[in-house]
Amino acid sequence: MFFDDLPVGFRFETGARTLPLDAITDFARLWDPQPFHLDAEAAAASPYGGIIASGFHTMLTSFTQTLEAGIWNEASMGSPGMSDVQWLRPVRPGDTLTTRAEVVASVPSASRPDRGRTTIAYEVVNQDGDAVMRYTAIHILRRKAA
Repeated sequence: MFFDDLPVGFRFETGARTLPLDAITDFARLWDPQPFHLDAEAAAASPYGGIIASGFHTMLTSFTQTLEAGIWNEASMGSPGMSDVQWLRPVRPGDTLTTRAEVVASVPSASRPDRGRTTIAYEVVNQDGDAVMRYTAIHILRRKAA
């Protein structure tokens, strides 16, 4: 889909992905080596009461899910950034995540008619439907050829 196919209010949902313990600890070893992501004993003594996924792991899982959904991939020209990143609940080993998305703004470029900026609000939910993360991303998307 292209910029022109994604009006304000357009919604989509991704497929689900489960985060097993080994994926959580492997990610943490490389990118977020805090004890509550890696060590069961330290995590049990933490405010979380057990191992949890890194918030960055949750975010990248969500991003991968959106790519796998194939909604805007063909038109993607990158992103100038994201905002309103919120980690709302811990993601625990065995949790299954799904990402829900809604286009909240859509502005054609005034200087480059081949593209526009589409702002999408994302919400990541677990298997119980509880929101575990929210964020907003701006996507620069190619427009359909005239």
